[in-house]
Amino acid sequence: MMIKFFYWQESDFWLGYIEDYPDYLTQGETLNVLKENLRDIYRDLQGGEIPSVRQSGELEIA
Repeated sequence: MMIKFFYWQESDFWLGYIEDYPDYLTQGETLNVLKENLRDIYRDLQGGEIPSVRQSGELEIA
C-alpha cells in the first residue's frame, strides 16, 4: 500500500505529514527517519490509538 505524504527540510530536520492527515506533522533527522515516523503515525491513526482524528475528503458540488 502506498500513501502520499508531503515533506521538506528545515535546518537539520526533515518535516512532513500524510496527505489525508495534515494535522499530524512529524519530523526526523534524516528523510528515512521521517518516513518511519510517518509510518508509525499512520498505524496509530488507523488502529484507533489517536482519538478524534480529523480527515480530509472531496466533495462534489453540482
